[in-house]
Amino acid sequence: MTTTAPARLPTGCPPLPPRHWLRTGWVMTASGWSANQFSALLGAYHSGPGLTAATTSALFGVYVLGLIPGLLLGGPLADRRGRRPVVFSALAISALATALLMAGATATSLLWPGRFLTGIGAGALLSAGSAWIKELSSPPYDTVSAAGAAARRSGLFLSAGFATGGLAAALTAQWAPAPLITAYLPHLALSAAAALLAARTPETATPGGQLTATTTAAPVPEPVPAPDTAPAPGTAFRRLVAPVAPWVFVAPSIALATLPGLVDAGLTGWQTVYAGIVTAVTPGTGLLVAPLARRLAARHRIATAVAGLAAVILGLLLAALAVACVRPDAALLAAAVLGAGYGLCVAYGLTEVAALAPPDRLARLTARFWALCYLGFCTPYAITLLTGWFAPATVLLAAVVPAAATLALIAHRGTRRGTRRPV
Repeated sequence: MTTTAPARLPTGCPPLPPRHWLRTGWVMTASGWSANQFSALLGAYHSGPGLTAATTSALFGVYVLGLIPGLLLGGPLADRRGRRPVVFSALAISALATALLMAGATATSLLWPGRFLTGIGAGALLSAGSAWIKELSSPPYDTVSAAGAAARRSGLFLSAGFATGGLAAALTAQWAPAPLITAYLPHLALSAAAALLAARTPETATPGGQLTATTTAAPVPEPVPAPDTAPAPGTAFRRLVAPVAPWVFVAPSIALATLPGLVDAGLTGWQTVYAGIVTAVTPGTGLLVAPLARRLAARHRIATAVAGLAAVILGLLLAALAVACVRPDAALLAAAVLGAGYGLCVAYGLTEVAALAPPDRLARLTARFWALCYLGFCTPYAITLLTGWFAPATVLLAAVVPAAATLALIAHRGTRRGTRRPV
């Protein structure tokens, strides 16, 4: 009998570092899943409990009311107390929120605290989880990843949760018994799995905001702009990141919560499945544009933002056309383009935040970014209110104006002297 010796790395090659960031990434997926599972069920809440469009839009938006304090409190708390306790507390809150949404199938008043707690849990997971992945993607935990990998990883795991959460909920609701209960079961299983995986991940911050190991590790050399040509981190964030941030979720929230209900009149019996497909296509396209975002960032600091905002504008134009003609296929194309805008804008924002934030303020600056992003989740409710006076297609066309103004502003600021940052 012959035996095969285990494969060995060539002499002189260092062993590959453990992928701690990969285990932690699943908490970001759980965050995205919790946010989007409700989106795919809006039609089911219309036909089942009989909730009005205004009520479902408000429930979609009340998530933001919980998410903002979750972000703004979770980020600083993760800097002071560590990533692990905030992440595990947020996972528990998120699971409780899902349980309340399940109970809301028979007691609809519970949907309101369920959505609010969903926001709190997702916000804390986003701020603490993004910082944790960033630190686990840097020395000494990871010595082989390229610059900018941490930001891309956070966005990819989050987009994966957005894409799969809504689709899984929609398919379950279409064919499973008690759809508004069973559709939420996958998220509970994912949260438990994410907690088990994160339990094996090292803490990267100690109480007081000090990094546990990166402070003693040799830093990776990076080009640093001269002090007289580089704006301060806070100034750069306000000028180049804050204007783009709300568009990160304006785009997918329109695709997920507004478009399906305006074009699915001819899809009797299949509205929930169609909504699930839209919730998969929108962030799924955001995943697919990740390589493009990386190439654009290598060309110019603001190239990814400009491309993302241009995609949002094109998506809004296509959405207006789809709504005016009541074309589900055109709406699906619009959702894909809006998803590309989301993916490019979120990649730009996370990359900028990772480059600008000092180590002891990474989680809180990340939280500020996500808080601004999630303001976009209020867009469907605003559209619902405006359609009382204007046609939906007109409202979507009007949204092009502020998007184009933001693009022009970023293009102007990003090409001025003193704003270029080596990538």
